Amino acid sequence: MTPSASPPPTGAGPVPLARAARLRPGARVAVVAPSGPVPAERLDAGLDVLRGWDLDPVVAPHARDVHPDLGYLAGRDEHRAQDLQDAWCDPSVDAVLCARGGYGAHRMVDLLDWTAIRAAGPKVFVGYSDTTVLHEAFALRAGFSTLLGPMVAAETFLKDPATQEALRATLFAPETVRTLGLETAASLVPGRARGVTYGGCVSLLAADLGTPAARTSARGGLLVVEDVTEDPYRIDGILTRLLRSGALEGIAGVVCGSWEGCGPYDRVRAVLADRLGTLGVPVVEELGFGHGPSTLTIPLGLPAVLDAPSDGRRATLTVDVPALI
Repeated sequence: MTPSASPPPTGAGPVPLARAARLRPGARVAVVAPSGPVPAERLDAGLDVLRGWDLDPVVAPHARDVHPDLGYLAGRDEHRAQDLQDAWCDPSVDAVLCARGGYGAHRMVDLLDWTAIRAAGPKVFVGYSDTTVLHEAFALRAGFSTLLGPMVAAETFLKDPATQEALRATLFAPETVRTLGLETAASLVPGRARGVTYGGCVSLLAADLGTPAARTSARGGLLVVEDVTEDPYRIDGILTRLLRSGALEGIAGVVCGSWEGCGPYDRVRAVLADRLGTLGVPVVEELGFGHGPSTLTIPLGLPAVLDAPSDGRRATLTVDVPALI
């Protein structure tokens, strides 16, 4: 596999991206591990869930690997990249689902042949956490919309029926899940905004700053963020870096998900209010996605409306079109 030179991101803000086709019963889906090693029993359990949806899951050749020297990686960088590349370019594969997060996507994203991926066209891609860098790459280098959603071997996906149903509905009947927001969703900064969704794990977005293919402008975008096991002072530092870099200049609104393991939520909330409140745009908290005990599937790269009511009603994010065609 030869990495290709990819066109640099434009200075324009997020624009609506190409959507993949929805899944049908019998669809063939590839399960890849672009980041950390995958516990075998959890992967097997996740595959059983997919089979219960009448899907045909195929485990990528290196998805069960562990790097021989760096045990925090699911195999060598070139093998993890090859698995994703081959799955995407295989016309018999309808979707590429990530097995888990962890660490490692930044190491392999530049090994992918983005010319070949663009030529293969959009497919369903699902993941969160460390796969944030891949969501950004699919958006900026290929022009494809993706799904920020649960991973096949993640404990939340295996244990929470609501998380499973949110993903299943998005994959098979996306028109039924256009308005998103759990009962916890509330207005941190009231208002209403329209923009194109982008984002993921906020520490990964900050880690991408300054890299050759990073997003240069988010003007008009609806920033979707969450994180896990980051102390409040570290979240402050991450958001401050994004602010100082100009990466958040001109965004239309912010959608916050879970902050699992980040300390008492009142302390996290104070940081979010302090750092994001300076933007002068609507901010929603606890919409219900990310590393929390129950998670929605959020379409990225699509136009949407963020509604943060000032009267205490539940906040919502509504995509203009179904996540999949």
